[in-house]
Amino acid sequence: MLRRAKCLYGVIPGKRSLGQLQSTSRYRSYRKINGADDDGRRKREEGQDGYLQLHKSKGQHLLTNQRILDSIVRKSAIKPTDTVLEIGPGTGNLTLKLLEAAKSVVAFEIDKRMVEVLQKRVAECGVQDRLTVICQDALKGEFPPFDIVVANIPYGISSPLVAKLVYGARSFRSATLLLQKEFARRLMAKPGDSEFNRLAVNLKLVANVEFVMDVSKREFVPCPKVDSSVVIIRPKAEVPNVNLDEWCAFTKACFGNKNKTLGAMFKQKKKVIELLRLSKLAGSNGETDNYICSNDNNGDGGESDEEELSSLSCSEMGVGSFKEKLMGVLKSADFEDKRPSKLSNEELLHLLALFNQARIYFHDQSKSRNPENESFSVAYS
Repeated sequence: MLRRAKCLYGVIPGKRSLGQLQSTSRYRSYRKINGADDDGRRKREEGQDGYLQLHKSKGQHLLTNQRILDSIVRKSAIKPTDTVLEIGPGTGNLTLKLLEAAKSVVAFEIDKRMVEVLQKRVAECGVQDRLTVICQDALKGEFPPFDIVVANIPYGISSPLVAKLVYGARSFRSATLLLQKEFARRLMAKPGDSEFNRLAVNLKLVANVEFVMDVSKREFVPCPKVDSSVVIIRPKAEVPNVNLDEWCAFTKACFGNKNKTLGAMFKQKKKVIELLRLSKLAGSNGETDNYICSNDNNGDGGESDEEELSSLSCSEMGVGSFKEKLMGVLKSADFEDKRPSKLSNEELLHLLALFNQARIYFHDQSKSRNPENESFSVAYS
């Protein structure tokens, strides 16, 4: 069964102080401050005792510490003319403070119960005309124009949401995000760190990340299992001139085993055949050398990429020649004995450029993939 916590809608000035909230038992249960509701449907949703049910499985952890909320807004450097995008506003603890600093707030909230409470609180403060609530999944919906992002986002969507922001079509000045502490550390990892990973490499290609502060798990309702961190992501004014599809495929290949040397990695037969297949596809447009390689499968085309790769038949001469070409690129700039976990973005960009100059590709040039959908999961290593 889902473990649920019973929670107060939020801290509304003049009705229940933060001190009163903290005096209760570990934030486990709080009465609704706006009285009982007679609507049967809402009673069934909230429970017959008049409590709002929060679901940990959906990432519903509300930050209640006013000092931390104030600090997040202050560090975000919001301008009076800004439109702020908030993901997962919940009952509005952060939203109300954003409305005090910004011109307007656009909030994505998928839980209709939360939307109802949020709109009621904002209306009581008389600023409902400056809040737009979109009751939709933020990963599926299209973002309207905005200047900055400030959000306590559900842990479960951190990776795809960061990808959607930094690789999306909307330009913005900064994103102040409250994230799972481990995830934030991986975002900020540097070459040589044990936590350095593809996630950090892909993000830092297009943005800079600044650590702001750690937030204890005890500051949330209900209390999550792990602590959180606040970071600020700032898109770079200028990004390297690189094909993003090719870059993402390249980093995926390199960080499949980040501690193995590049020489050992690109000597693997499976890897050689895979890259040879991509070179053959590019070669159909006369862009690469003509290596002897044919696909003996005459099926209906419904195979997975892995099945297609396993059925690919290449002559030993073709594979051997292409392998020598891969090694030649690595040796030309002394990359053969280097490990991806130790390389900077500049070095990785240089290596990718060398491969592409040698007409070696990592992404199917005939296909166009939306980098916005590239999920930088913490599972990447």
